[in-house]
Amino acid sequence: MRCQWASVGFPLMTDSDFLITTRTFYDSFAETYADLFRDIFAGRELDRAVLTGFAGLVGADGGQVADLGCGPGRVTAFLDSLGLSVFGVDLSESMLAIARRENPGLRFEQGSMLELDLPDGALAGVLSWYSIIHTPEERLPELFAEFRRVLAPGGHLLVAFQVGDQPKRHERPYGHPVSLDFQRRQPDKVAALLEEAGFGIRARMVREPEEGTTESTPQAYLFAHKPARKPARKPAS
Repeated sequence: MRCQWASVGFPLMTDSDFLITTRTFYDSFAETYADLFRDIFAGRELDRAVLTGFAGLVGADGGQVADLGCGPGRVTAFLDSLGLSVFGVDLSESMLAIARRENPGLRFEQGSMLELDLPDGALAGVLSWYSIIHTPEERLPELFAEFRRVLAPGGHLLVAFQVGDQPKRHERPYGHPVSLDFQRRQPDKVAALLEEAGFGIRARMVREPEEGTTESTPQAYLFAHKPARKPARKPAS
């Protein structure tokens, strides 16, 4: 299903240090990353089920979905195959070049999740599939407030991340001269931050690392929604 929006173009993000570091990290080995993780669901059937459930929730309402931190666009394409009207946003232009090359019928824009060039209430769904893992802890309230801003009342949010208390440092991945911290987080703490941002938590799930994959920690999935507006009270007769 092709995105029906014209490409409005996202502005370049504010160059906070962590944004520059993240963008440089993924730009440096985008092609290698895309080759290594070509089959994103290999050994991860529960991930497919989680995303299918999200698509079912959003599809019941219709409207646009944003895959924020889309990387090479594999999850974006999967959601498209499920019938969603979806587009991707990412910091890395090199990742986006792959996404556009492999999915010429879909829309991909460069931008920051913290500063989305979208009207208030524009989206029926927001997906953050392992994309909050590079956001500093102190910026999460700001990030979740932005997610809530762009969602329509009743809209759905799915956030996925690794579970843990300490970040994992990736140094010189596959020989490339870059490094980056991957933040691991506790589901209850992330859920509390989402609630503080005005979300309602619909479901939370934690699964163990899948055998035969590169996973070394449990994985968390939080389903949240932006509460629908309450109907206006009728005046007393």
